Amino acid sequence: MPEINRSLEHVGIGFAAFLAPPGPEVIRFTVGQPDFDTPKPVVDEVKAALDRGETAYTRTQGSVELCEAVAKHLSKHDIAAVPDDVLVTPGCKQAVLYSLMATLDAGDEVLLLSPAWPSYDGMLKLLDCVPIHVPVKRENYHPDFDALEAAVSSKTKAILLNSPNNPTGAVYNPEEIQRIVDFAIKHDLWILDDMIYATLVWTDYPYTSPASLEGGAERTITIGGWSKGWAMTGWRLGWITGPKRVMDGVKKINVSAATHVATFMMPAATVALSLEKETAMMAASFKERRGLMHSLLSELPGVVVPKPEGAFYAFCDITGTGMDDLEFATRALEEANVQLIPGSLIEGGEGFVRISYATSTEDIHEGVRRLKEWLKSL
Repeated sequence: MPEINRSLEHVGIGFAAFLAPPGPEVIRFTVGQPDFDTPKPVVDEVKAALDRGETAYTRTQGSVELCEAVAKHLSKHDIAAVPDDVLVTPGCKQAVLYSLMATLDAGDEVLLLSPAWPSYDGMLKLLDCVPIHVPVKRENYHPDFDALEAAVSSKTKAILLNSPNNPTGAVYNPEEIQRIVDFAIKHDLWILDDMIYATLVWTDYPYTSPASLEGGAERTITIGGWSKGWAMTGWRLGWITGPKRVMDGVKKINVSAATHVATFMMPAATVALSLEKETAMMAASFKERRGLMHSLLSELPGVVVPKPEGAFYAFCDITGTGMDDLEFATRALEEANVQLIPGSLIEGGEGFVRISYATSTEDIHEGVRRLKEWLKSL
């Protein structure tokens, strides 16, 4: 029989094993999904588009109106996107994959600030590229620039950023982003910037795009989407933009891979980007839950957690409990009826667990209460 692609042997499945829905008695701190419904104006618009019969092929990169709306949204982050160089993708993951395909050759190395979202590692290995996991500072999960310098080689082609970060909740400050831009210029690297959580920042400084800083625009590919900030995870809508020569390649990839996202979703996605009250309400709710979750987790014996700075994740050092992260997560599920993510499922996450606070305040109180009683009983 013919062989399958051998690269698949090296591709993991990330958090999948701990994302399976448990029974109703279990508190889930696992899923990175807003617990809000998609805003009603967005849902109403997709229904109207279907009623209008907008179900045929259309412009492959997304409607003109939608690409203009994305560019306008990005301008709020000082990203000077050209609408004709914006492309809407079937989810942010697809945008990340397109960025890798457009900039890398087999054997190229990409720096990941570790621990990094596991899909990055998997995508690189599917393309026969090499993920280089560079540890962040353990005390706050921010970049370690000495470690970055030590990790660069003649094969390094890009650095992939995710700030606010999944799984750590870190938000890199403007000075750090400028140092990353300077680092990329020094070593002639692409910067792939996954800004999917950019609307969910709890620090006194905002999300900062490398494309907004001197020297950054010509080497930054910006990736984002609607899933997190607009509660549209199941819609599978993302965007990608960057220098024209990169986007010319991305457009070729998209034509061969997806043609375009669903035509009837484009007007709804455009409406979503015009909303302010609804997105601000969701962000304010997550910020409040962040404070609650951090306060409660800080009371757990043997657990250390820096205050999350963005997204909706707390990344907890559980080495003080005497358990490794797999044992901690397994026993928390079996003995405390709380489901969370063991960090060792991703490189650099050993000794940590990821807890999502994209759930109700009632579940936050109850879930941490269960963990506290369980740990005290050991």
